[in-house]
Amino acid sequence: MLKSPLYGVLGTALVATAVLVPGSGAQAAQTVVSPDISVTNTKAHLDQFQSIATANSGNRAAGRPGYLASANWVKSKLDAAGYTTVLQSFSTSAGTTYNVIAEWPYGDANHVVMAGSHLDSVSSGPGINDNGTGSAGVLETALAYAASGQVAKNRLRFGFWGAEELGLLGSKYYVNNLPAAERTKIELYLNFDMIASPNPGYFVYDDNPAGNGARDDLTTYFTGKSIQTEYIDVQGRSDHAAFRSLGIPTAGTFSGAEGTKTSAQATKWGGTAGAAYDACYHRSCDTISNINLTSLDRQIDAIGHMIWNYAQKDYGPVTPPTGTNLLQNPGFESGAVNWTGTSGVITNSSSKPARTGSYKAWLQGNGSTSTENLGQSVAIPASSTAAALSLWIRIDTAETTTSTVYDTVKVQVVDGSTTTTLATYSNLNKSTAYVQKTLNLLPYKGKTVTIKFLGQEDSSLQTSFVIDDVAATAS
Repeated sequence: MLKSPLYGVLGTALVATAVLVPGSGAQAAQTVVSPDISVTNTKAHLDQFQSIATANSGNRAAGRPGYLASANWVKSKLDAAGYTTVLQSFSTSAGTTYNVIAEWPYGDANHVVMAGSHLDSVSSGPGINDNGTGSAGVLETALAYAASGQVAKNRLRFGFWGAEELGLLGSKYYVNNLPAAERTKIELYLNFDMIASPNPGYFVYDDNPAGNGARDDLTTYFTGKSIQTEYIDVQGRSDHAAFRSLGIPTAGTFSGAEGTKTSAQATKWGGTAGAAYDACYHRSCDTISNINLTSLDRQIDAIGHMIWNYAQKDYGPVTPPTGTNLLQNPGFESGAVNWTGTSGVITNSSSKPARTGSYKAWLQGNGSTSTENLGQSVAIPASSTAAALSLWIRIDTAETTTSTVYDTVKVQVVDGSTTTTLATYSNLNKSTAYVQKTLNLLPYKGKTVTIKFLGQEDSSLQTSFVIDDVAATAS
């Protein structure tokens, strides 16, 4: 973290009880997922950073060999996982240095969710807490997402910044060299700088009103894990500042630097009152021994939670690729022809209106414990550069709750023996009119898969999921 005489003012503890659904409200499209990001793997990345520093005069500072070795190693891990990566060079007073930019090549490129951390240390030490921890946590989250089989609705991008310790130079260079049209596509930037301080606090950034939704989602996540948090205004000390200056929503977490833990904080968090959160801040003793693994474990799970959820956040309609609809009988007007599944799901009953024509797929609405499904096999061309599934869905329900999911329909892709859920809609998503949803199919290019709708209903109070005008298109 950048040294500054302006140290953030700590706020009061936050209390929240709601479960996170990004873009929360009746129209929220996804159920919560909270991945367990491996602290063992993250610690192994920190061991690698320590080894790099040890082999390079004890530091990983910008413009020095230890930094370039760190950047190349991070890039190699992301390359192997399938990311599209760039080593972005820029000049500093310490010489040429680099940002590592990695993009998951799926999801809507018009809606970018980004997370980052600075990769450089100060020249006086290896910088394992500051900021090996943030970099290792973001890296392991990116690797875990690539291996998870998740299908992102939005485009995920990760930044590992150079020369933060010289004045936030890497992140400034990145945003200043983005075309204006590309800047507007970044919906959220999450920053993680020092997340395993040995005498840790649990701080959530609170210095950008545009990011208050993500701030609250982070707080709610920690509260759900019985971890109290405090707001902090880091006053431009880290890389989110460059994004914030452009009006981009930002949020992040921090476990403390040279500030002193109070007695009240020690009571709720443990640790030592009257001592620094990190007594080795910007010193040679910021080594692999200078981390708190409990804090690291909690913080990386929070990173994962935000990435998993915001990858699926509904930022507005996605325009499906143009081209021929790969599905047969997509509007169900030929009845059950070309579709398989539960008998009677495709119907022209006047009880539920079709969006167009007379027929639609009506799953559930029974008011009793039941499961119904509908599916069709489709081949996604190997030459596709874009592929999507779009559908129109109308949901009505007798459930009166505004917070509890009782009945669901899942949109799934069956690829051999693997079933992936692209989206889950529930009684909480009730709507008086048809709403269009568009989901990414590009990960399945070159494959023949089954598009499947799976409805499930509990023992009472019906929910009807009515689907019409389905399209699988590729270009």
